[in-house]
Amino acid sequence: VSCSYGAGRYDEEYEQKGHDYPIGYVRWTEKRNFEAVLNAISKKTLNVNSLITDRVALNDYQKIYGDMSNSKSIASILEYTSSDIQESTIQLTSKSFEGKKGVIGVIGSGNFTSSTILPNLKKCNADIKYIASSGGLSSTIMAKKHNIANSTSNYHEILNDKEVDLVLVTTQHHMHAKMTIEAINAGKSVFVEKPLALNEIELDEIIKSYKSKDVNLSVGFNRRFAPLAIKMKKTLGNSITPINIVATMNAGFIPKDVWIHDMEIGGGRIIGEACHYIDLCSYLTGSKVISVCMNSMGSNPEENTDNASILLKYENGSNAVINYFSNGSKSYSKERVEVYSQERTLVMDNWRSLKGYGFKGFSGAKSGQNKGHFNQFQELLFQQENGGNPIIPFDEIVNTTKASFAAIESLKEGKWISIK
Repeated sequence: VSCSYGAGRYDEEYEQKGHDYPIGYVRWTEKRNFEAVLNAISKKTLNVNSLITDRVALNDYQKIYGDMSNSKSIASILEYTSSDIQESTIQLTSKSFEGKKGVIGVIGSGNFTSSTILPNLKKCNADIKYIASSGGLSSTIMAKKHNIANSTSNYHEILNDKEVDLVLVTTQHHMHAKMTIEAINAGKSVFVEKPLALNEIELDEIIKSYKSKDVNLSVGFNRRFAPLAIKMKKTLGNSITPINIVATMNAGFIPKDVWIHDMEIGGGRIIGEACHYIDLCSYLTGSKVISVCMNSMGSNPEENTDNASILLKYENGSNAVINYFSNGSKSYSKERVEVYSQERTLVMDNWRSLKGYGFKGFSGAKSGQNKGHFNQFQELLFQQENGGNPIIPFDEIVNTTKASFAAIESLKEGKWISIK
């Protein structure tokens, strides 16, 4: 087979979604190349026996891979014995989870899981029994690094384990709703990274499952748990007076062929990322969004735009503007929030500093850049182990999710969209 495989290589529409190139348009695709070669081998019109220089038992794989630079082998065959049992789960460390609460199974082993979620769970002394990935390799690497008991390529092992009572879903966005519903139906509490769902149908199914089970459901809206967000909320006080918020996310450029822009897989950056700031604005206002209007840069913007301004109107009369931009300078702050209330102003810069104007006894505060991940997981585990109210009320999670959908609908229809 050609080393370049053929047309379709690295094309997500072809390799992941199964959208084939018509044979009259492209005769030799990646798949058809392999089919032709395998067919020729099976019919013995292509003889590859002369290329085979080694046959090695699977357990002796190091004979091939141990020093490939000095190998004189052309083609090596790894032989499996009929007695080899294929297991989807491997145990890496022996731990007892019997009788414990807050036993975690993590589904997904991407970069964010490795760089942010697992380190913060470790700081919280979390009991993680499983981590799952589709192929098993990345989850095994992370399990070894973070001392996780089991690695699996079958996430249903997590759902079927009675000792696991909390499932973390950290996969690509299009899998969130499906896995959340499966976990809820298995009687597990769920923490799912944002977004909760990509459309109203998925959201309705989640609501239905959630109402049928006595479990908790949380979404990774970590910004409200950041020390400076908590300080802003406390400084504003409990007044019912409406406030104005201007929140800016200098999100940075991401190439259009990255999965987050695919509406079927990532949902776009508004649904997939700007939802963070919808939740933060709702937290600061202490109210729910009732209508949304979104305008985007360009004369004919697409629904997966990442240069847009979202206007939010709240039940208590508060207003918020979220500027989600990808065309700004990397040298400027990535996140900034301004709050205006009763002749007072708060300005939060990049989760490092907070300045207050017009407040008695408060002029500012500083923090190491802290976006709330540790606090979020600490509260999540405490709630799971001890009971009590969910760390984010479910109706607020639903309202934020609906508001993100409404933003896209507003862009399409060119008008304000009410949230029901």
